[in-house]
Amino acid sequence: MTGSQKNLLVLRTEKYTEPQDIKATGLYPYFRVIESDQDTEVIINGKKVLMFGSNSYLGLTNHPKIKEAAKAAIDKYGTGCAGSRFLNGTVDLHIELERQLADFVGKEVAIAYSTGFQVNLGVVPAFTGRDDYIILDELDHASIIEGSRLSFSKVLKYRHNDMDSLEKTLQRCEPDKMKLIVMDGIFSMDGDIANLPEIIRLSEQYNGTVMVDDAHSLGVLGKEGRGTADYFGLTDRTDLIMGTFSKSLASIGGFIASDAATINFLQHRSRTLIFSASISPPAAASVLAALEIIKSEPERIRHLWDITHYAHKQLKEAGFDTGVSQTPIIPLMIRDNLKTFKLTKALLDEGIFINPVLSPAVPEDSTLIRFNAMATHTFEQINIAIEKLIKVGKALNVI
Repeated sequence: MTGSQKNLLVLRTEKYTEPQDIKATGLYPYFRVIESDQDTEVIINGKKVLMFGSNSYLGLTNHPKIKEAAKAAIDKYGTGCAGSRFLNGTVDLHIELERQLADFVGKEVAIAYSTGFQVNLGVVPAFTGRDDYIILDELDHASIIEGSRLSFSKVLKYRHNDMDSLEKTLQRCEPDKMKLIVMDGIFSMDGDIANLPEIIRLSEQYNGTVMVDDAHSLGVLGKEGRGTADYFGLTDRTDLIMGTFSKSLASIGGFIASDAATINFLQHRSRTLIFSASISPPAAASVLAALEIIKSEPERIRHLWDITHYAHKQLKEAGFDTGVSQTPIIPLMIRDNLKTFKLTKALLDEGIFINPVLSPAVPEDSTLIRFNAMATHTFEQINIAIEKLIKVGKALNVI
């Protein structure tokens, strides 16, 4: 890099001062350092804080059986595979994991990627060509959007969970061209569920293909947490099911499941699979152990839904706007950037960890904090958190 090139880089990056400006106010809410495991209580700055910002919906990240499985995998395989799945990075643990994942979501075959983001980055653009279409819900996860940007296909969006908008979008497409419709099963900000029955009906009417991102749905929706398609009884009619390991499955990585021909295609054409190092053995072993626990302890999901319904009711009665959420992801609409920053900071001071969602991730009049329930939360912990939310919410004129 020449001196002039470096100066251009510095000139551009030095203009980006938003984080520094927020830090100067003492309200910066990101990269908070946790000094303990991910449990319902965590340690921040040496103090115990109730965690309501975790995606560990079933509370398995510190389960002793999962930790034991990870340690045993390290003893047998080491800490990594030193290569991609395509070349030297496949071990028998990966094959067993994929077999169990396919069985869990009701598909013929599955294949694991190193992260959930990499799944969408590698799968979404893999099937369609220049004359084809990728159709997205406008609130799809960033990984789906980034995957669509890697495609030469026409990318169209429909209004969030609006089936009239989806049908009009499908009508704009040429009938004989491929139409890949991709949506979150549970939307990660609003906490609502995709209208999969109607999406599939329209897809079949207009000769489309449906891919569901079950990152937030596995372990939450369906029998034994098998996901959105299972929840609606539509597994056989859902073409592709994607999931991540970093939430209910207590690890890191992701997968895609479908029929054998489709997975064979991805094994040899999906660049983020072919050119990324494979998921580490302890990560794979952790997922296998998590699947075993999920199937053997159904009471976890029952409790998750019990506290979810309870938290929804209590928050609404307190005067919070929880939007359209139907799930353990409960948005509390603040609709003001500064108030969202202040609320996040004040809650942490009160011993409650929540995540803020601010512009430009959402429009400024849609800013929110995300209150995430976990199966390991107690009703007492929910009550403590809501008490603190009410206190801070009233002080900031949010409720």
